Amino acid sequence: MATTDTNETSAQAKFKIVQLTVGELAENCYLFINEQTKEGFIVDPGDEASRIGVRVAHEQMTPKAILLTHGHFDHFLAADELAKRYEIPILIHEADAALLEDPNGNLALPFFGMRSTLKADRTFADGEILSLAGYDFKVIHTPGHTRGSACFYQEELGICFSGDTLFCESLGRTDFPGGSVKDIVASICKRLLLALPENTVVYPGHNEQTTIEHEKKYNPTVPYLARFTKD
Repeated sequence: MATTDTNETSAQAKFKIVQLTVGELAENCYLFINEQTKEGFIVDPGDEASRIGVRVAHEQMTPKAILLTHGHFDHFLAADELAKRYEIPILIHEADAALLEDPNGNLALPFFGMRSTLKADRTFADGEILSLAGYDFKVIHTPGHTRGSACFYQEELGICFSGDTLFCESLGRTDFPGGSVKDIVASICKRLLLALPENTVVYPGHNEQTTIEHEKKYNPTVPYLARFTKD
């Protein structure tokens, strides 16, 4: 299993993002921490609940919620254990709630023969504002990898958790149930690359972080950008 553990703190020390790469599919779990209050939330706890919990304790963090970018198993295997430990809710986009409860659709069964399921405590919708740890994060619905894939954007801090929609110089797979090449290209080009400031730092579900500016130059969806500027 991957054991990468990195963190980034803002220059003003207002917030901290800890990245833990977990599980056999090397999924990026993130801890967002308000450095002044120590409140925070967990994004996509894909596996290794114990190690995530150790880091939460090390940071003296008080988790308030678990946010899921989509319903695939490699992004939620540790969610139930952590939700019970900290008595916090699990949130996901309304279009992916059912996916969590389907071991075939969430890929746990076809990938590893596991009947892993999860039930969300509440759902959110496109454009909804999630007020957590002293900051407002906007939900951006970005279908394509799954029907309910979503990103979490914080304008003031210039950060976006992109799940498996947008990667560094890449994009999420579309050959799983609910996937769509057309939808993911539209999500990336119109809702992310053209909608967010270029200095936005993107924290993806796999591999290294990137920026909107970098992706506008090197992402494989770039040839499609022009068609969306006409809309």
